[in-house]
Amino acid sequence: MVNYRGALQDIGKQMIDDTDDPIAILGAGAWGTALALHLARNGQFIKLWAYKQEKADQINLTRHNAHYLPNYLLPPSITCSPNYQETLSEVRDILIAVPSIAFRATLLLIKPLLKLNQRLLWVTKGLDEGKHQLLHEVVHEIVGDVDSAVLSGPSFAKEVAIGLPTAVTIAANDWVFANHLLQRFQSKNFRVELTADIIGVELAGAMKNVLAIAVGIVEGLGLGANAKAALMTHGLSEMIELGLSLGAKQSTFLGLSGLGDFILTCTENQSRNRRLGLALGGGQTLEQAKKTLGTIEGTVTAKHIAYLLAKHKINAPICQAVYRVLYEQQAPDIVPNAFFRASL
Repeated sequence: MVNYRGALQDIGKQMIDDTDDPIAILGAGAWGTALALHLARNGQFIKLWAYKQEKADQINLTRHNAHYLPNYLLPPSITCSPNYQETLSEVRDILIAVPSIAFRATLLLIKPLLKLNQRLLWVTKGLDEGKHQLLHEVVHEIVGDVDSAVLSGPSFAKEVAIGLPTAVTIAANDWVFANHLLQRFQSKNFRVELTADIIGVELAGAMKNVLAIAVGIVEGLGLGANAKAALMTHGLSEMIELGLSLGAKQSTFLGLSGLGDFILTCTENQSRNRRLGLALGGGQTLEQAKKTLGTIEGTVTAKHIAYLLAKHKINAPICQAVYRVLYEQQAPDIVPNAFFRASL
């Protein structure tokens, strides 16, 4: 695989003159809006796509995203539309910020509108609902051979919206595109690291949500900090083992998009996946927790990870126990038992 950091050192930092072009962001949720705010602070123009006309009108008129980030003023450089054709016109870079369950459908809808020079970046964390694929595989299946990249790492939307220091990883299949995205996103409070390991970055971003549910369950059961630390350590090992079997690099799982995002999601209550685990460990049913928390990526991802583990014949007791809690109505205490009693 290409070593992008080495390429930057050997070739020198090329200036790419299209970072002034507008960027389309498909998805006006918290994360899509936060990245729009960040890019606007970088002096860029953003064409934001929202699912409904009412939401687009509300954003354009009030300059606020009332549902997701109500306290943040959106500058005039951010415009919003519910029309794909309008959003994608006169842009080269397209950022997809929809939930994983909508990723394939979004690609199918925009495919007829894509031009040859347009490039795709996504911040979606999860796997394909229908075929258990990593998202770059879905992109290749639907769109074909296109410059593409994924942005991931320890980053809560509200902190990015405020402008607090954040560091992320961008994995791309083309060095020129990777360097372009570095220049587009990098700022004094937003550090970008580059890699070619798309598989590792995608898997880590998806799997950490499942493991955060496990950690939340352990805390909800009141088992203490020792148990949480042990579970996190072994959970990271499960992530690495599956990643290596898929062709990822071990170093990716020890970096920002791996260990960094894993720590953030498992230890901070801004994570809905962690809070789901807390609720389950505290005695709530899955249905009760969902009513309070809404969409939780880890619940969907758990079944895809279970599929991949079975396919590659990998024993991952923590992830497999989370699947059984979510889909086989097993008691939450099977999660710590799967690890602590495995060798007894």
